[in-house]
Amino acid sequence: MPVTVNLDGCIGCGACVGTCPVAALDLNDDGKAVCNGDVCIDCGACIGSCPVSAIS
Repeated sequence: MPVTVNLDGCIGCGACVGTCPVAALDLNDDGKAVCNGDVCIDCGACIGSCPVSAIS
């Protein structure tokens, strides 16, 4: 199951985007992180990289 991003909590820092080993995360037009569930391997790397715990 792909990760979930809490868009209200996301500060748009992009730390998760740079951490994802399969490039499943990107910032949307609002500057918030979004996950492409078709690519996500659910490794959890992004969860640990988020400074505001907006990813689960």
